[in-house]
Amino acid sequence: MFTSEERERLRTEIIAELRADPRVTGAAITGSASVGKEDRWSDIDLAFGVRGAGEIPALLNDCTERMFAAHGAAHHVDVQAGAWIYRVFLLRSSLQVDLAFAPASEFGARAPSFKLVHGVAAPAAHLPPPRAEFLAGMAWLHALHVRPSVARGRHWQAEYMLSAARDHALALACLRHGLPTADGRGFDSLPADVRDRFRAGLTGSLEGADLVRAFRIVIDGLIVEIEHADPLLAQRLRVPLRELLESTAATVGATR
Repeated sequence: MFTSEERERLRTEIIAELRADPRVTGAAITGSASVGKEDRWSDIDLAFGVRGAGEIPALLNDCTERMFAAHGAAHHVDVQAGAWIYRVFLLRSSLQVDLAFAPASEFGARAPSFKLVHGVAAPAAHLPPPRAEFLAGMAWLHALHVRPSVARGRHWQAEYMLSAARDHALALACLRHGLPTADGRGFDSLPADVRDRFRAGLTGSLEGADLVRAFRIVIDGLIVEIEHADPLLAQRLRVPLRELLESTAATVGATR
């Protein structure tokens, strides 16, 4: 396990290493550390501007070699968002290190959690939160797959789809309350009554009746959140969502 001191020392070393690289035009601390909310369990989040998009692959390779040779990396994975590439490292100490790279023309704040350390940054271009209609759509899309999964006896898949539908419904609630919607970051800050509404939607069993019971809670909560976000959309979706719920219950003989 890493210590806070080890984490801070490594962050300082990485910033210094890349500051000395002529391909780098700027560096920023992102994530919780940039807004004074870092705690014992926080990871390292850094972002770097690069002179040209064509230089990013070679810079990534150089950084990766250094992370494995000098900083104890065990594995890495890439996540791409537009011109930004996030290379995420898992260290042997279990510390996560996220290094983001973007062309200089696009290097700048994409969220309030951006603290420029050196160099220059483009004007802030914060990404807007997802639209309520999109979150509602992703919720019913996953909910739709609960029914055939239960009917086919594929209860692990049913639980996966149920959880995804619940998470998108909770993201809708986060959007309503001005909380982060991604990766469950706002869930714990939701009002208690909202969390309580979905609590029974957690299932500790893969039995068909238990899955349907949790599914009923999720669908009820989803409808409530869609009504808050878009009453007209809720009118259109209420009937098919109720039909989906009742037909799923019928596959295992569940009743209200």
